[in-house]
Amino acid sequence: MAISVFDIFKIGIGPSSSHTVGPMRAARMFAKSVLSLMKGETPARVVVELYGSLGATGKGHGTDTAVMLGLAGHDPETVDVERVESMLSDMRASRRLTLLGSVDIPFDEAQDIIFKPFRQLPFHPNGMRCLAHDASGEVRVERSYYSVGGGFVVQGDADSTPLPPKLPGVDQLPRPFRSGEELLQQCRIHDCSIADVMRANERHWRSDAETRAGLRRIWQTMQACVQRGCRSTGLLPGPFKVRRRAPELLARLEARGGKAGLDPLTVMDYVNLYALAVNEENASGGRVVTAPTNGAAGIIPAVLHYYWTFIEGASEQGLEDFLLTAAAIGTLYKENASISGAEVGCQGEVGVACSMAAGALCAVLGGTPEQVENAAEIGMEHHLGLTCDPVGGLVQIPCIERNAIAAVKAINAARMALHGDGTHTVSLDQVILTMKQTGADMLSKYKETSQGGLAVNIVEC
Repeated sequence: MAISVFDIFKIGIGPSSSHTVGPMRAARMFAKSVLSLMKGETPARVVVELYGSLGATGKGHGTDTAVMLGLAGHDPETVDVERVESMLSDMRASRRLTLLGSVDIPFDEAQDIIFKPFRQLPFHPNGMRCLAHDASGEVRVERSYYSVGGGFVVQGDADSTPLPPKLPGVDQLPRPFRSGEELLQQCRIHDCSIADVMRANERHWRSDAETRAGLRRIWQTMQACVQRGCRSTGLLPGPFKVRRRAPELLARLEARGGKAGLDPLTVMDYVNLYALAVNEENASGGRVVTAPTNGAAGIIPAVLHYYWTFIEGASEQGLEDFLLTAAAIGTLYKENASISGAEVGCQGEVGVACSMAAGALCAVLGGTPEQVENAAEIGMEHHLGLTCDPVGGLVQIPCIERNAIAAVKAINAARMALHGDGTHTVSLDQVILTMKQTGADMLSKYKETSQGGLAVNIVEC
């Protein structure tokens, strides 16, 4: 299918694109189906079953609350994050919710959201089965959905292959590409940048002015997220009482001279700051940009802030080219492998975001398409095999620090590629295939189930 820059970058809420944003969108889709198919009849009960990784780590990732908000008609991009807790409190106290904001139904969270961590639907580890019952207990509407990473949702039948989304095929785009090599070929044929290839393809959906406006909104949302993260203090939700570090780090940096400080590694400290700020906001359920997932939401904003703040000559055009280039790289991973931690481990989230950021930064620093492809390959090559093992099922440990480390890696990868001429041994296509194969071989306990790695050892300590 054809993927837009605004499919790769989506505005939503934390803490997870696959476990929060996706399930909220799926629950909202189901609510629409119920009201359409039951034709004015009020369902007596709505049940949502969460399978596989959604069942295993859904509590820590806010899947249950996302389902309730989605059934009530809220969308992750527009829901008022300041009112989420009060809305949930009202639903829990009354044991009722208003389906799609129009039909009042009984809803008991403890009975009507069912976690099934040791069962999996056929297509993907992130499966949901939704049922609407009438007053006699008969199931009137049944749907299954798969949250396949990055907020993407695919509808399916619980016992068969899911239905593909109704999107145009790649061949309908003016400059189609399915691989890194085809992307480079488009650049050679049209004597243009990777951002220009994406810009031309975006015209399939919208005007250049609309694309620019959408990219500005993405950048503004990233900026706002960093600003909130830098001023929000206290503890993150959950039993581990993780302290927000971004405000303290900012205070220390400003006390020693800020961005003009004498320490030559101050720039790296600020990159860490930007990433920590975003991922602490994500962990608290704040507004973030899925880039390409929520678990990896801090990497691209951190590197983009590095470009905007520290690179002489940074421009609005550069911001657009950065996001378009990153989206082209993210599309290759989405189409040829996965961006789901539940499917391939954290290499598919943090690794992909690092690859996207590395290539995008290389592009806006003047890299050729071949150097950009090299930077993206370096960014992933050194994340191969990275497991997804969130402690307690929360997107906090090791997720928050992991974003900061990957942001610095992305900058280094871009700089390494710029010192070369674009020729290298391992291609981006080969590293994407390797990532996919590595994810297939990875034990399920290391793929967002909190049944292995740090998720086990931290609890034992």
